Formats: sequence, C-alpha cells, structure tokens
Amino acid sequence: MSEPMEEIAPPPRLLMGPGPIGVDPRVLRAMAAPLVGQFDPFMTATMNEVMGLYREVFDTDNEQTFLIDGTSRAGIEAALVSLIEPGDRVLVPVFGRFGHLLTEIAQRCGADVHTIEVPWGEVFTPEAVEAAVERLRPKLVAIVQGDTSTTMCQPLADIGRICRDHDALLYVDATASIGGNTFEADAWNIDIATAGLQKCLGGPPGSAPITISPRAVDLIAGRGRVEAGIRDVNDDEDEGFRTGTRIASNYFDLAMVMDYWGPRRLNHHTEATSMLYAARECARLLHAEGVDHAVARHALHGTAMLEGVLGLGLAVFGDVAHKMHNVVAVEIPDKLGPAGGDAVRASLLDDFGIEIGTSFGPLHGKVWRIGTMGFNARKDAVLTTLAALEHALRAAGVAVPAGGGVTAAQAVYA
Repeated sequence: MSEPMEEIAPPPRLLMGPGPIGVDPRVLRAMAAPLVGQFDPFMTATMNEVMGLYREVFDTDNEQTFLIDGTSRAGIEAALVSLIEPGDRVLVPVFGRFGHLLTEIAQRCGADVHTIEVPWGEVFTPEAVEAAVERLRPKLVAIVQGDTSTTMCQPLADIGRICRDHDALLYVDATASIGGNTFEADAWNIDIATAGLQKCLGGPPGSAPITISPRAVDLIAGRGRVEAGIRDVNDDEDEGFRTGTRIASNYFDLAMVMDYWGPRRLNHHTEATSMLYAARECARLLHAEGVDHAVARHALHGTAMLEGVLGLGLAVFGDVAHKMHNVVAVEIPDKLGPAGGDAVRASLLDDFGIEIGTSFGPLHGKVWRIGTMGFNARKDAVLTTLAALEHALRAAGVAVPAGGGVTAAQAVYA
C-alpha cells in the first residue's frame, strides 16, 4: 500500500504574469467561511448582495447581474449559447487570441460567423466596425475588451452606439480588463458582458460575473423552458409564448440561471458556495476602494512597470496608447531568442519565485507578458519584479543599465 500523500503545500510565488494573479488574503479568508444550505436565508441574501455589488462593478442598472459557476470561459459560453440560435449571423472583430475563441464558440453554437481582423498589437477603429456591421447586418457583435495575448484594450463606446443604431446585440468579454480599466456597461450600450475573478478583481479562477441588458433578457427568456421535474401548471401554459429555439446547453442556459437567481429560486444547480463568498469579497473590496480609484491604481502601477522595462532598454510590443493598464508585452531581446526567453522566465521562477508569461500564436516566444493587476498592482511587487528581471537578463548575457528599471519606475511613483 502506498504511503499517504502529504498535505498540499504550493510554493510561494509572486504571480506577475497575465493571470491568474495572487489572491487577496481577505478573499482567501472569505472562501474558508462555513457552508450553508442552498436556500438558507443567509445564502439567498448573500446572492442578492452579490448581484448588487456586481452592478457597481459593471456600472449598470441591469437587474440580471449575477454569477456563472465556472471559470471566465463558462461565462462566455453561457452568454453565446443563450443568445445564438443556429443560423444567426454573428460578427467577431478579432485582434488577438481571444477573438478567435469567441469565433470558435459562436461556430459551435451553429452561428453564421463572420470576422474582421487587425494585426496583433492594434485595435479597431469605429469606422471599420461600422462598415462591417452595415455590410453584414449581424444579430450579434461579439468582441473582447482587453485581450491579454496582445495586451490591447479595445475602445467600446462607439461600438456600442453602432450596434444599437443597427439593431445588433453587443456581447463583450471583459475578463482581463474589468476592475483595472474603465468599463461602463450601460453608457456603452453593452447587452451582455462577462468577466472572471482572476485578473484585476484579485480573486481565484472559478466564478464568472455576468450582466444582461433588458433587451437581451427578452431574447433569452423567449428561448427559456422550465425543466420537467420542477415545472408547474403555469409554466405549461407559458409554453405558447416562447418565441425561440430551446437553448442547447442545460448548465449554461441563462433563462434557467436567471430563474435560479431570481425571486422564483427555481433549482438549477448547486451554487458554488465558497466561490460565491470569494466573488462577494472581490466586489466588496472593489466597492470599498472605489472603482475609479482601483482603475487609477492599476494605471499607476502599470505605468511604473511600463517605464521600468523601458528603463532596462527593452522594447514594448503594440500600440501603447491602447494598452491595458494591467499588463505589458515586452519584446524578448533578439540576442536571447525563444529559448533564451524561456530561460529568463525560468530564472525568475526558480531564483526569485516570480512568474511572468509568454504569449500565444504569432507572439509565442517573442514577448514576455508582465502583469500588474489585482492584489499585485502595488509598488513593492513592481519594483521587486524589475530588480529580478534585471538580474536574470544580466545572467543571460544581456547588457542592461544598472538599476535602470527600478529607477525609471521610482520616477513614476515620485
């Protein structure tokens, strides 16, 4: 018989990549709170608190604002499978890896998907999106706000206006951007937005906040059905008012999830209680700090990291004017190449316990992605990372200015 396993003991890490990030200790403490029953008054009251808190996070009055149990991709799938009926025309503006993800999920939903693209490192102009919308007349436009693969942050206000002018729904994946960059769901005419906890919100992956506009609610409710095991006579009578095809997924059926979070409390799944606590604490901390202050904090530390890597003589990838506050793509020096770039990342992890990332597709092995987000958007984390990066670069034979990174970052803080 094999020996019993030891208690799990992850090594200490400073997570300065594109996510996940280090979880705020207060969120970890919240996750350790005792469980209660699914329809305990404390549980339903906490769910209502979460709905109110995330209306502030998304800057919306949408009644239907809640959580999808699962990582941020669960929120994306729930939104798209609940909006898209087979044959619906969908437009996806692609400016990085996660635009391709939206394309694939929409295709799996049976949509007639059309894409427009710009080179990685750029964002779309309103004119380019409007021309495509006028040409294609899509039912839905699906776009990412902040794509960590390129670090770009797509302006959305004009795109929301364009979609509303042409009677198209707008879905936005705000996983990597919300909490660290301005996001205004109502002002920007966004119909559905989804997010995750593991970036600027300072929590663990496993819960996907979502907000749904009234006109998107109407469309989804028109596809809704109540499961046979919990249906009553009134539900049978309502069947004649359904206007759309049944949503293909049970777990990600937003019509049923809305009934679960809403006044009827129709049983749908067992809520991930510890993740509910985590999501509540993430949003409570953001509320206590103030959303505008949190965005400014991410902008400050993101700028310090940007100036720091420039102070080391490194080049930054992409259109810096449209970079997210919370992550920077640093071009790996030609002298290193992909293998040397991986060796520098390994040195940071092995010698300093610091994690940074590389990227995907055409940028794999060509850039490092360094994040300053959530609990790790703070001065000591930035300066420690820059000092360690300088040492790792010198050890790899790259000549960099002595103290250049820390000095440049300190100038931002000064």
